[in-house]
Amino acid sequence: KETFDQTRFRDNQHVNHFGNHYELTRKDLMVKNLKRMKKALEKENKLEEAVKFDFFPATFSLPADWTMFEMEFKRSPNQTWIMKPPAKAQGKGIFLFSKMSQVADWRKDPKFNEARFRAGNNAPTAAAGALGAIASPTTAATAAAMNDDGTGEPEPYLAQKYTENPLLVGGKKFDMRIYVLVTSYSPLVVWLHRTAFCRFTQNRFSMANIDDTFVHVTNVAVQKTNPKYAAQTGCKWGVRNLRQYLQSMVGEAATNKCFGDIQQMILRSLQAVQRIMMNDKHCAEILGYDIMLTNDLKPILIEINASPSLTAETPADYHLKFNMLEDFFNVIDLEKRRTGDEVRVGGYDLIWRGGPIGVSSNDPAYCTI
Repeated sequence: KETFDQTRFRDNQHVNHFGNHYELTRKDLMVKNLKRMKKALEKENKLEEAVKFDFFPATFSLPADWTMFEMEFKRSPNQTWIMKPPAKAQGKGIFLFSKMSQVADWRKDPKFNEARFRAGNNAPTAAAGALGAIASPTTAATAAAMNDDGTGEPEPYLAQKYTENPLLVGGKKFDMRIYVLVTSYSPLVVWLHRTAFCRFTQNRFSMANIDDTFVHVTNVAVQKTNPKYAAQTGCKWGVRNLRQYLQSMVGEAATNKCFGDIQQMILRSLQAVQRIMMNDKHCAEILGYDIMLTNDLKPILIEINASPSLTAETPADYHLKFNMLEDFFNVIDLEKRRTGDEVRVGGYDLIWRGGPIGVSSNDPAYCTI
């Protein structure tokens, strides 16, 4: 942000982030802004629209919201929860728990000194355990109390209700990575890439063992360390394959509604931060939306990535990401070849420019993914 404030860009210069993108891409701030938007709509008596901001699970920022979290925990005694560091990626630091005692160390004594931390925790921590089965939620909670710099200051964490009823394909959990390009927040201009993919776990889903990250965490960085992982095929599936699968299971109408709901969720999340984003004509940003479906086809927003991974695991993965990046440069048009009226550039479809446009102009819920 400080660099943005002190830099004057030339007309031919572009930056691939907005100055305060973290309002959307940091997990805790994303939830805060979504909650704020929902409350604002309720205050304006727009209850029908406010109800639609139900696409993220109950979330508490710890330690700040500990009292509210504790109250909600007691109201849902059989609920499994997931703990996430708000500013880490690739599944690092994630663990599940179902008993308050499993995070008691985190609450009771957050300022663990480095010597005590090393002496008492020889088992894999949450950060290390994200690359395999976590030793125990208590060990992970102890690790969570430490910041990476070893100062012993408590690291903020998010506690979320874990989605226990995900849609499964072949008995395995998955999430979707969808690429969204924002070229302006004033007015809001959004492009949606037609090529997305699903990331699958290697092990079949079960709530019997909440310590196994190969069952519950879909991040490729985690799954590729599983002995079952096949580098030639990876653990991904094109989203068009998912569409075909859903159409065969629930029909075309239900499938179209599901993907339409996903598109509306994406737009609502961007509208929630539209007024607070620092807009700049020199900025454009590719956002990686991670979305999960419940078994009744309700989309759940997991997180939004400011720098989605461009690492290619397979030739098909390379082809997808190379084309997506090439399309990005064609959209921002540094060489001034476009007329500005295009609603489709490569794999990107213009879905919003101050309102529904392009493929969405006749039906705002229509989705080309």
